[in-house]
Parts: sequence; structure tokens; C-alpha cells
Amino acid sequence: MKKDITHLDDVKLLVDSFYTKIRNDGLLANIFNEIIQDNWPKHLEKMYQFWQTVLLDEHTYYGAPFRPHAHLPVDKRHFERWLSLFEETLDEHFKGEIAEEARWRANKMAQMFLFKIEHHRQNNSNPLV
Repeated sequence: MKKDITHLDDVKLLVDSFYTKIRNDGLLANIFNEIIQDNWPKHLEKMYQFWQTVLLDEHTYYGAPFRPHAHLPVDKRHFERWLSLFEETLDEHFKGEIAEEARWRANKMAQMFLFKIEHHRQNNSNPLV
């Protein structure tokens, strides 16, 4: 039976399951694996902290999430695939208010990151945050 995201172990299940899909995806795997290389444990830990902060209101993430993504070689189709895999992972494991909050936040994050990446490309500028 599916349950809501209520504990750090739930966040870890979400993050681990999602990034397993990313690492095996035909469109996204090469981008993520090239950037992250052998630093996956460190990246996953950062993602646990990010989603723990966002979804559980337990402040363990400190940083600027956009900056590391600013110069990635991605476009709308990459964000659509990322979002599709995220939502698929949510649907496989969770249901409830916080799971829906995760879906909403992932959608908003994908929209914002895409907008900012495109803006910086079009203006040949570097992001401040």
C-alpha cells in the first residue's frame, strides 16, 4: 500500500528510485553521469537534504540549487523527461498531500530552471544565483 512522504527514509526512497531511473535513461543518463561522474553518493546526499528541507520542513539543505545547473546542455525535452521520471517515481511509491506537494514543486522547479537557463543562454550572461 502506498503512503505519503513523511520521513527521511521516504525521501531517500524517492531520491534513490528517481536517480536510478535517471542513470539508466537514454536521454538523461549521459548528461548526469558526465557531470556527476563518481560523485553519486555525494550528489544523492545533497538531494536527500534538499527534498528533506522542501518536503518535511527539516532544514538540512543550504545552498543555491540553480547555480550548478546553469550551464548544463539541456533544453525543454530534458526537463520534460526529468519531470516524467520524477512523477513516475512518485506514482510508484507514494500518495498523499506531501507527495502532491513534491509533484507541484518539481513542476515549478523544472519550469523555473528551464526559463533561467534559456534566459542566460539568450543573453550570454552568467547567473548570480
